[in-house]
Order: sequence, then structure tokens, then C-alpha cells
Amino acid sequence: MNDAAMRWLPAPAKLNLFLHVLGRRADGYHELQTVFRLIDRCDRVGVALRADGEVRFSGDYGEANLCVRAARLLKARTGAALGADLALEKRLPVGGGLGGGSSDAATVLLALNRLWGCGLSRAALAALAAELGADVPVFVFGRNALGEGRGERLTALDLPPAWYLVLVPQVAVSTAEIFADPALTRDTKRLTIPPFFPGQGRNDLEAVVARRHPEVAAALAWLRDRAAGARMTGSGGCVFAEFASAAQAEALAAQVPARMRGFVARGLDRHPLYDWAE
Repeated sequence: MNDAAMRWLPAPAKLNLFLHVLGRRADGYHELQTVFRLIDRCDRVGVALRADGEVRFSGDYGEANLCVRAARLLKARTGAALGADLALEKRLPVGGGLGGGSSDAATVLLALNRLWGCGLSRAALAALAAELGADVPVFVFGRNALGEGRGERLTALDLPPAWYLVLVPQVAVSTAEIFADPALTRDTKRLTIPPFFPGQGRNDLEAVVARRHPEVAAALAWLRDRAAGARMTGSGGCVFAEFASAAQAEALAAQVPARMRGFVARGLDRHPLYDWAE
């Protein structure tokens, strides 16, 4: 791998400002309604071109990770002649509900679509992304959005500036196990959006995750005692509260007990690589 030629690109996290489970579909998946908010906490994906057409990955996450799968899927569908060396610097927790693996895959798609000269439109790239996972398309879409279906049907939303305190319980939550739990509520009514109001809705997965993971329940309890509207993102276990200013978020972050981990992030309007899909 040629480290000198490696280009490092951001893969931002997302928060689900709410997540409603509307019902179970005939295909076995669940019909969802959610609002995705991109934030400036990022993994970094390294990409270097190879002339021999091979896709190789270096690092701790193995050849089966979503970055490699994304590159090989794009290559198979477009017939691109070039290959790539891929690497990954993780800052986002695995199994935390922040979409880290999905975002990493989307950054690979965005980067290689451009660097390989594939020329796929944003819509075509998002359709490819949906084959990799339900959260991958929103990062290709590149804007805050209402997500429906499995989360892949996206409608752009303009959201006000906001900062978030995110707590990171040291657990890796299995999305499949949470959706399979018989206690999960599956009959929430669809909201009419837009407009969307901060604090609207809830996370239907939260009660199941908190019951199965006491660390998540403890983080939620601590945050809710100090910030209205605190909730879990995705299938957990990260939890967050929204603030109108960085100062407010940082002030509460300074009070987080030593036994808990967390960070402050700014809400984004667009993915840092948004223009790469144009």
C-alpha cells in the first residue's frame, strides 16, 4: 500500500432525532419513520488508487467490512478498471446507533465513484448503497432527511442549527436482536412531516434496549435529569440531548461522570463530501 498516495476522507455520524416503528412488512423487515441528522463527529476512510484493479484493505476490521463490500459492489456494477487500497480510522463506536459502518461504506462509494470515473448519479449511487444496508443511502444522499420504508426512502429536511451532547455506553447493541424482541412496539402512527419540530416523536426501540442493557438505561437517566428531550439514537446504545448553542452542550459535557464517556458534536446541513456526488 502506498501511504503517500492515501487520501483521508470524512465519514460523519448520524443521529435519529426520532425513530418510529410503524409495523412489520411482508418481507420481514419493519416499516420505519425517522429523521436523520448528520453531525460533525467522523470516522476517516483512507483511499488510494491501484492500477491493477484489486481492492485491498489494511487494518483491524478485516476483508469483510462494509468499506470493502462497497468498493467491490461498485466495481462489479460499473466495470471500473482501477482498484483501491482502503484503510479506516475509527472514532465512532461499533453498535452505537451512530451509523459509523454505514457512513464508512458511503464515503467509499462517493470517493470511488469520482476517483474511478464511474459517473453514477446520486440517485443511482444511493440505490447501490441500499444493497449494503438501510442506513447507507442517507450518507450518499448527503443531507438531513426524513427516512421512511427501511430508512432508504429519503426526503430532504432543513433543520435549525444545533449542538448535541452524545453519551456512549460501552455496549455493542445488536440491531437484529432488538427488532426481533417481542416487547417491541410496532404500531406507532405515521407523523405528517414536514414540518418537523425538535423534540417531536420518540425512539420506539429505546425501552427494549434499556431493558437489555443497563448501561444504556443509566446514561439515559443521567441525561434526562439534566436535559429535556434526551433520547437514544438508532438501535442504540448511544443517547443524546440537543442544545441551541455549543456553550450549553459543553457545559453539560463538563458534568458527565468519569464512569461515562461522551462528546459534543455540531449538527451539519450537508455531508462534507456532498459535492462529490454531483
